[in-house]
Amino acid sequence: MPKAPSAAGGTGRTGRQRLVAGLWPPRVTRAQLTVAVLLFVLGLGLAIQVRSTSDNSALRGARQEDLVRILDELDNRSQRLADEKQRLEEQRTELENSSDQAEEARKQTRQKEQQLGILAGTVAAQGPGITLTIEDRSGAVEADMLLDAIQELRAAGAEAIQVNGNRVVADTYFTGTGGDIEVDGNRIGAPYIFKVIGKPQDLEPALNIPGGVVQTLEKEQATATVARSEKIVVDALRRAERPDYARSSDQ
Repeated sequence: MPKAPSAAGGTGRTGRQRLVAGLWPPRVTRAQLTVAVLLFVLGLGLAIQVRSTSDNSALRGARQEDLVRILDELDNRSQRLADEKQRLEEQRTELENSSDQAEEARKQTRQKEQQLGILAGTVAAQGPGITLTIEDRSGAVEADMLLDAIQELRAAGAEAIQVNGNRVVADTYFTGTGGDIEVDGNRIGAPYIFKVIGKPQDLEPALNIPGGVVQTLEKEQATATVARSEKIVVDALRRAERPDYARSSDQ
C-alpha cells in the first residue's frame, strides 16, 4: 500500500533541514557589513586602551627597585644617544678640518711649486732687489769675474738673477775671455747687466765690501754701478728638462 505524503509538504525534508537551508549560506547586506566593520574597529580600540591601562597599572604597581632599574635603563639609553651625537659631531668636525687641511696643503704645494720654479728658472719672478751694471770699454773683464759676482750675490741672499737676458740657475756657467764671454753657451757683451731679486740692504753691501767685486772690477779699468729698486723683474726663463735617469721616489 503506498505511503501517504508528509504533512509538511511534498518536499520530503524535515523541519531542521529547512531551517539550515534558510540560514546557509548567509546573506549579508551592505548595512550589516558596515556595522560589523565598525564593531571590529571599536573592539580593537577598546583592547588597545585596556592594554595601555594595564601597562600603566603595572608601572604603578611595580616595586621601587623595578622603577629604579627602568629609570637607569632610560638614563643609559639617553647617555648612549648623547655619546653617539657627540661622536658624529666630532666626525663632522674632523671632516671639516680635514677639508681645510687639504686645501691648505694644496695651497702650500702651489706655493712650493712656484718657489722651485723660480729657483729652477722656469717661472718669472719680481720683487725688490738691485741692478748691477758693469761697463767694460777695454775688454778686461773675464768670465771668472762675472762668476765671482754671481757667487757674492748668492751668498748675500739673491733669489733670482738674470744677466743680459740669460737666467742664472744652479748649473749656470761662464766661459770666454774679455770681450768674448758666454753664459750657458750664449754670447753676451758689455755692458753686463745683472738683475737681482733679494734684499737690497744685503745685496749692495756684499758687492761693495773692501776687496770685493766692485773694487776688483775697478782695478781692471771697468766700472760697476749698483742701483736699488723696489721692483726688479726677472723674466728670462729656462726650459724645464726631464731627467734621464732620476725619478721621484714616490713613483
